[in-house]
Amino acid sequence: MDAAGYPNVQGGASSSSSSSASCRAADAAVWDAVQQQKRQRCQGSSSNDQVGPSTENNSFQAPEPELQNSDCVEDDEEDYYLYDEDDVCYDDEGDYEFDETDFNQQLADKFDGLDLPPGVEATVPWLQKQAIADGPGTFKSMAELEADITKKYEFFKQFDVVENFSDHHYANKPVGKTGKDWSKRIQYDWKLLEKDLPASIYVRVCENRMDLLRAVIIGPQGTPYHDGLFFFDAQFTCTYPSTPPVVHYHSGGLRLNPNLYACGKVCLSLLGTWSGSGCEKWNSAHSTMLQVLISIQALVLNENPYFNEPGYETYANSATGQKSAMDYNDTTFQYSCRTMLYSLRRSPQHFDALVAGHFRERGHAILAACKYYMEGHKVGSVVPNEEEDAKQQDDTDAGGSGSSSGVKPQPEKPDLCKGRAASFKTNMAVLFEELLMEFNVKGADTKKFCDEKLKKNQQAAAAP
Repeated sequence: MDAAGYPNVQGGASSSSSSSASCRAADAAVWDAVQQQKRQRCQGSSSNDQVGPSTENNSFQAPEPELQNSDCVEDDEEDYYLYDEDDVCYDDEGDYEFDETDFNQQLADKFDGLDLPPGVEATVPWLQKQAIADGPGTFKSMAELEADITKKYEFFKQFDVVENFSDHHYANKPVGKTGKDWSKRIQYDWKLLEKDLPASIYVRVCENRMDLLRAVIIGPQGTPYHDGLFFFDAQFTCTYPSTPPVVHYHSGGLRLNPNLYACGKVCLSLLGTWSGSGCEKWNSAHSTMLQVLISIQALVLNENPYFNEPGYETYANSATGQKSAMDYNDTTFQYSCRTMLYSLRRSPQHFDALVAGHFRERGHAILAACKYYMEGHKVGSVVPNEEEDAKQQDDTDAGGSGSSSGVKPQPEKPDLCKGRAASFKTNMAVLFEELLMEFNVKGADTKKFCDEKLKKNQQAAAAP
């Protein structure tokens, strides 16, 4: 498992017969029905099918990946092309018969669990079974796929009711015995959420499990969390509203805030997971789920999360405290970028359209911020608008002739970081490349950055 908490995917196929037998035994439960149908078809097949040399290969069943490291992808991809010797069909004369339909179906089945980028399926014949099932016609182009992303994003509701939450953190935790008062109170919370949610918070509740709720908070501007998507799963216990809901943060194994633990714990007085007094604590008559979400956004995802740590606020006005807060923000933004990659590669259920559309819309701004911070500016500082920069440059080139006093306006001094760790720029360069690739897949405006990268590579190649 890497620093971001992403599991590594390892796999391979042995060429020995014993390894082949063990693989077939492990996969028997899944492939038995398919293999039986193929053997029946082989027994009744004619000799007019395409004939080729007999080959013997070992089968490999890839485990369902969560997030793949790039180092593992190439080796795993080769394994999907291997097939089981039991799947080879022979005619009455003992010659091998190649059934292209069955072979493509087998390969497609092995790719069902993979999270492939949009558009890849349209380039591989044996990944096109879903498109065929959707109806006749040609496969969608990248432009059409991007248009679908935009359309789904535009119509994505802030609050909605879904049928189930199979990947919810509390899906396997029964709520227990409840009554009508419990149901009415949750419906009251639903109405509040539907009516009063801020524009940067989206919520899904479950029709079949009223106790489950999932929310995503967009990181506020001016903070190290800007433009990030932060997901939370909540459960209304059977004692709600006498007790607050329980909340789990989708951390991806990263602790990017003193109140948000790598294990998913959310430390907040309102939830009873931290000490508090008065209005800071849960009140069964007045406190609501809406209040919990707004508190996380305003009190947790703030400009200087370093001072959320108990006792650290006393150093807020000292040089040492400010330096520590800046270092913490640098690390937090790197973790926020990793969280973006985590969400892009494995979007939580019912939020795929929001994740794709959000990063398609904000991808350019995020990449511009990464470049700006790598140049030495503070994380969370305002990134100059490119159009304003161009206009200011034109005014400068003109010599400021429009000024009656002849005095050129002095540009504001950039807010540069001093004493920043050298590893920040190195780490951000790696994250920038990963984000550029993911945003490009989602159709974000990455042309400027791709052109800069191409020019840089050409210059490097031309250098002696």
